[in-house]
Amino acid sequence: MTTLKFMATCPKGLGSLLGPELAELGAVDVRETVAGVEFSGSLAVAYRACLHSRFANRVLLILSEFAAADANDLYEGVLRLPWHEHIAERGTLTVDFAGRSSDIRNTQFGAQRVKDAIVDGFRRRGMERPNVDTRSPDVRINVRLYRGKLTVAIDLSGNSLHRRGYRSDPGKAPLKENLAAAMLARAGWPAAAEAGLSLIDPMCGSGTLLIEAALMAIRRPVGLARQGYGFDKWLGHNPEQWAAIVADGRAQECAPPEGMEIRGYDGDIRAVRRAESIVAELGLEQLVRVRAKSLNELTRPSHRPMPKGLLVCNPPWGERIGEVAAMKHLYRQLGEVMHREFQGWDAAVVTSNTDLGRAVGLRSHRQYSFNNGAIDIRLLLFALTADNHLSPQPGYAVSGGQGVGLAANVWANSTAAVSDAVDGDESARSTQQNAGAKHIAGTPEAKSNAQAPVLTEGAQMFANRLRKNRRKLKSWLRQSGVGCYRLYDADMPEYAVAVDIYEGHIHVAEYAPPKNIDEASATRRFDEVVSGIRAVFELPESVDIATKRRQRQRGADQYGKFAQRQEQSVVQEGQARLLVNLHDYLDTGLFLDHRPLRSWLAKEAKGKHFLNLFCYTGAASIQAALGGATTSTSVDLSNTYLNWYRENLALNGLSERQHRAERSDCVAWLEACERTFDLILLDPPSFSNSKATEESFDVQRDHTGLVALAMTRLAPG
Repeated sequence: MTTLKFMATCPKGLGSLLGPELAELGAVDVRETVAGVEFSGSLAVAYRACLHSRFANRVLLILSEFAAADANDLYEGVLRLPWHEHIAERGTLTVDFAGRSSDIRNTQFGAQRVKDAIVDGFRRRGMERPNVDTRSPDVRINVRLYRGKLTVAIDLSGNSLHRRGYRSDPGKAPLKENLAAAMLARAGWPAAAEAGLSLIDPMCGSGTLLIEAALMAIRRPVGLARQGYGFDKWLGHNPEQWAAIVADGRAQECAPPEGMEIRGYDGDIRAVRRAESIVAELGLEQLVRVRAKSLNELTRPSHRPMPKGLLVCNPPWGERIGEVAAMKHLYRQLGEVMHREFQGWDAAVVTSNTDLGRAVGLRSHRQYSFNNGAIDIRLLLFALTADNHLSPQPGYAVSGGQGVGLAANVWANSTAAVSDAVDGDESARSTQQNAGAKHIAGTPEAKSNAQAPVLTEGAQMFANRLRKNRRKLKSWLRQSGVGCYRLYDADMPEYAVAVDIYEGHIHVAEYAPPKNIDEASATRRFDEVVSGIRAVFELPESVDIATKRRQRQRGADQYGKFAQRQEQSVVQEGQARLLVNLHDYLDTGLFLDHRPLRSWLAKEAKGKHFLNLFCYTGAASIQAALGGATTSTSVDLSNTYLNWYRENLALNGLSERQHRAERSDCVAWLEACERTFDLILLDPPSFSNSKATEESFDVQRDHTGLVALAMTRLAPG
């Protein structure tokens, strides 16, 4: 029952949770410090901390604290300690050293001096010296130098206590177990579990949050699954006392409250299988259930009423370059699911990026900062009440309760005008007016403030053709629900342009004029096209129209960016949300003429492994994934398009692990690929001469070999 002094270390931000936890385990004189929590108590208290603590990294038995102005002071102070009472002759040790001073300038030197002092202490007593074993030592010595004060301790933990022993293969970018426990504690899960509420993790990965929540709910000590501790071969260890504490811990376990459910979902089937394996090994199958399901499929369980509960989520943090833009769409999708499906619940979301946290679109009433290794993370708590409204996403507008719809940006007026002109829907026009839209074409206000422009004969002719096409399409548009379509496609040879509508945004692309047409004539006709469009849709000059002119240029100029606006809009195609960019590139990110093919893929892909070669922005892969493809692989050589595809994946709540993006030359990739696919889309460009590959591609010259290669990857049947 000797009173000893200890230090329990923990990640930054967990000290205020760790202190009360240690007090409940019997600790006294509990004091939070920069390094963790200091406390006093018997050896039994330290044993209980090692077995039960959900928040600690290490439990250190402090042997001595003294001033150390230089390396000699360090050596002499360590030498005085009775190391033969802690380490066996010919035993093994390792030294963890932290801190530095003017004389001790690196941790390796400090650790070496500590080791020398310990070894010399054995020799002076005429005993066999211990040896160094950095991998599996009998005793781990922890030494910390801070502001000239040296603290020497025995590490009773061994490996960090956050390693519970149940997760040997954590998968990519795991949340440490003690941080997961802290996240649950801050979110109020212990009280919710006592009340018998349920918990859902929509992106559970290998299941850390689910398992920690289950262990809390049944009061099982988190250290029971560990294979060993740092005190196992320490000479001060009391095995009988430890065995009694373990037995007492096992006896504390209880059955979960009746009706409680802990559910996890993930789009990555491999992560789901890892989680299921861990859950089974821990014997938690009756409480924790894991299923393969993407975020876009998540709904509140309906088999019984669940008016309250806790949704917890550790989404991807977007640590790699180019990921954050995609992750914003994923976090927004998460916010929409929370708002739509889990009214009345509480939610907790952890992220390392405050911009991603804001992308959720809901008001967080409380935030906590933690440290996950070298990464600063923040926990956001949400009360999903009726007054916590989903805010409009910058650049988008919520449409019809279905989430992201028409873009509310510089094209907002154009959206209203085109929609009114095509549908003839006065209520839509009224809604836009009431929402505060100014100078919308077709409204009495606009007509009273501006006279109809005078058109040239050519512009009038073009305008008449647009009106004719619009009348033809009106019935089909209403029946099909299609929002992205071609209104005009070089119907008249004099006006060789394509006019496309992207849910109200107008995009005009000029076909290359014949060589016998001079530049001035081509420019005049293009101006007449724009004038005709403005007349038909009653668009003032202040309303933007995206235009692409085929200038007669040479070399790389012909294929460079048209603009640097970096403005994106979200359009709907069937179940899919897809990003388009109407200004910056020659193409918009969505080939409208492929819509029937993408619709067919959505119906055909269920249960299949899909390969999309020359995938561009991955619209076909998105449709296949939403149609139920088991996996998809999308290959392209362009980083720009693959990042665009990743954004489309995130926008639809789909997992990149299940639907992979591969940057490669498609021919080289096919030659190296060894797996087969059930469904392959082969959509090569007419010509490609990328800097990333030595050889050019010409579809006329190379298509037979390409098709033959693709056929070798097609599964039988």
